Amino acid sequence: MVTSTTGATSRFAGSDTRATSYTLTQAIRKIGDYGLILCGKQASDSDMAQVGPGIAKRMSLELLTYVSRINEFDVANRRIVVERRAEGGVQVLETRLPALITMLEGSNEMRFGSTPNMFRAARAAVRHWDRTSAGIEDIKFVGLKGSPTIVSRVFGPTPRAEKAVQIAFDPANPDAAGAALLEKILVESPCAAKELAKRQPGYHEEE
Repeated sequence: MVTSTTGATSRFAGSDTRATSYTLTQAIRKIGDYGLILCGKQASDSDMAQVGPGIAKRMSLELLTYVSRINEFDVANRRIVVERRAEGGVQVLETRLPALITMLEGSNEMRFGSTPNMFRAARAAVRHWDRTSAGIEDIKFVGLKGSPTIVSRVFGPTPRAEKAVQIAFDPANPDAAGAALLEKILVESPCAAKELAKRQPGYHEEE
């Protein structure tokens, strides 16, 4: 069964991560009989990475984020072992099912169907659910009404006129390079020089 809630009704339009996680939670509960829920790491527009964790919280599911690989998926013993990318390297984690995991980009190997299967997929019926089909009784939890997030302005960073300053140094004498860099910072930033002076023993601020 292929089911879609996004775009099926204007009631869902303008949903932030809170309203989206609520809508998807209700739809998943309506479908039922799940052991593993797969979500992307984050959306390509807001990059907030909150929908997956939001669904797991609402459904009291085990949550594993930033998963790069599924090593074991044991349905009989209701367990899953994954590799999770972390700042210090890769973590190997195990948890019980049902669970929700958010997958990193590039973690899936694309498979291309045969021509007959492509035509069969093109003819497949997609069921579009409105709020009633998804089990949403109160519209105050979806769309703009259910979205407390307010985006006041979207803008790019202001271009800077300053150019990077190159400081040449001898690799055999890194201490001289550090001294040259510190001197440059203190000359360019009088406030930094003053703050550094305050940290020196015996400093007395002039009247």
